[in-house]
This record gives sequence, C-alpha cells and structure tokens, in this order.
Amino acid sequence: MSRGPWHVAVLMGGWSAEREVSLKSGEGVARALESRGHRVTRIDMGRDVALRLAEANPDVVFNALHGVPGEDGTVQGMLDLMGLKYTHSGLVTSVIAIDKELTKQRLVPHGIPMPEGRIVSSASLFEGDPLPRPYVLKPLNEGSSVGVAIVRDDSNYGNPIARDARGPWLEFDELLAEPFIKGRELTVAVLGGEALAVTELVVSTGFYDYDAKYTDGLTRHVCPAEIPEAIAERMKTIALDAHRLLGCKGASRSDFRWDDEAGEAGIFLLEVNTQPGMTALSLVPEQAAARGIDYAELVERIVEEAL
Repeated sequence: MSRGPWHVAVLMGGWSAEREVSLKSGEGVARALESRGHRVTRIDMGRDVALRLAEANPDVVFNALHGVPGEDGTVQGMLDLMGLKYTHSGLVTSVIAIDKELTKQRLVPHGIPMPEGRIVSSASLFEGDPLPRPYVLKPLNEGSSVGVAIVRDDSNYGNPIARDARGPWLEFDELLAEPFIKGRELTVAVLGGEALAVTELVVSTGFYDYDAKYTDGLTRHVCPAEIPEAIAERMKTIALDAHRLLGCKGASRSDFRWDDEAGEAGIFLLEVNTQPGMTALSLVPEQAAARGIDYAELVERIVEEAL
C-alpha cells in the first residue's frame, strides 16, 4: 500500500497497570498521523473493542496498548481472527516476549546473555530469601518495571521479607527472582531490522522503575550513551538478535544492565519490549530522532511495515 492516506484505528488505554502511558502514546501517534493527512479513529479499548473495530473498518490498527491484554497476544489473536492488519509483533512473539521466563528459554540457548533466575511463590518469600541479597523480584508478565522490587540487606522489607511490607508479593502469587546486577541501565531500540542507538538511563533517585520512566525530570537520557564503542556495538547486536529470534515486527526495545567493571562479560539483557512507549518521554522516538527520523516519520514507518 502507498503512503496513504490511510485510515488508521489507534488502539490505546485499556485496563492494564500501564493505561495512562498507553493513552499518551496513542494520542501522540494519532496526532502524528493526522499531521501527515491520514484519517484516524481513536479507540480507548473496552470490552466492546471488537465491535468498535468492526464498525471503524480501518486499513490498519496501530496497537498503542501497553501491558496485558494488549501486549501478551490476546489482542493480537483477536485482530488476527478479524483479519485486520496491525502494528508491532504478532501473536506468538507477544506471548513469549511478555513472559520473562519464556523469553529466557527462547534466547539464552542462542547465546543471548540474560541473568539467571528462578520462579518463586510469593508466600515462600516470607520464610526466607530465594537468592543471596541483593536480588530483584519482578512479575513474570508485566512491562514498564511495574511491580519490581530490589531486595537489599538494608532494604525496609525486613529479613525475611515481612508479610505486610509493600511489594509485588502482595499482588502476584508468583514472581521471578534474579540476582541484582550492579552497574548501569541502558536500552537499545530496533526499528525495521536496524538497531538505532544505545541510551543510558541515569536515574536521580532509586532505580529505573515505573515512576522514573514516566515522570519528567526523574531520569536523564544520555543518547548516544557515553560508553566504549565495542560495548555499544555488542548491545546493538544482542538487541537485533533478540528482535529476530523472537520474531518481533515494527519497533522493539531491549533493556540492559551493564556491570562496567566486567567489560563485555558484564552485559545482560533484561527484557525485550514488543510494544515500546511512544510518549514524549519515550526512548524509541528519542533514538529515532538521534538518527534523523522525526516522530511522525517514525509512526508512518511502523504503520508501513504493518501494511
């Protein structure tokens, strides 16, 4: 299909923990498409989403949802059944990439370095630590660092973790426990089969959690990251390999920790985001801009790949 004009349904909102970010992403995408002369139907996803999509009958759906059910294969399966083209990754990729343990099973045998981890029941945490401290606890299938806790010797969670301490163990029956990797937080976006750049995320307080990601001023983005060229190239290669191995389409974003005292052996891929944010603070638009691709062009390129 040519560069349009297209009729694009922008699917956003929904009911996940990342609803507000999704609404911002969706509105940014909608305005960008309208600025390029495309017709846009905005859909804040409710339970009647299939009916509303059928009524709109768009050329393509821009999936601006974050988290479950927009990122875990549920919405992708519905769109497949409806015969609608859509942006970003398909059903199987989405099912695997949202699940941190499935992602490891897919990537680690191919040489992708990821932290060793184990699934633990939340109830067991009140009896004792699953790993030596410091370690990280995270939900198996949430994005945007929702529900991540770092358990240190000096943390206020108690030792063992107290039953009434605030943390993901109050919300989820099972969690993924991983060793905490000291060092630096970095991320690489992949678009159209190309790794764009490496960004370092310098957090003013705490760690790169949900608030740090989406609150203006809490995190400084250094793009391109001020790291050795060999480290940057290795991260871009890993991000590109992960994108291909998982079968991602459109844009993806790979998040890393790098222990800079260990050199290349200190690089660890944490997760691959198949529905990266498209807000004003988001990393994919920022990396695209660093490569001379403005926001509206970025959105059009993602839609073109879907078409």
